[in-house]
Amino acid sequence: MLHVNPAFSRIGEENAFGSSPRRRVAAAGGDIITRHRPADFKTPPHIVEAAIKALRDGEHGYTPTGITPLPRP
Repeated sequence: MLHVNPAFSRIGEENAFGSSPRRRVAAAGGDIITRHRPADFKTPPHIVEAAIKALRDGEHGYTPTGITPLPRP
């Protein structure tokens, strides 16, 4: 069973979200019009194949951090 630390219940929402104009308008009962459409089409086959090839060719992993490792003693 997963144990969740009770301290998580004290975490509030991120300030960027709490103060967004969108939230303020909604909280005041205003209407919000969303102008984007969710993608309702499949990824084109040539893109899927390019992704598969990149994975098979080893083109995956983490980006470099720019941190130089300390020399080992």
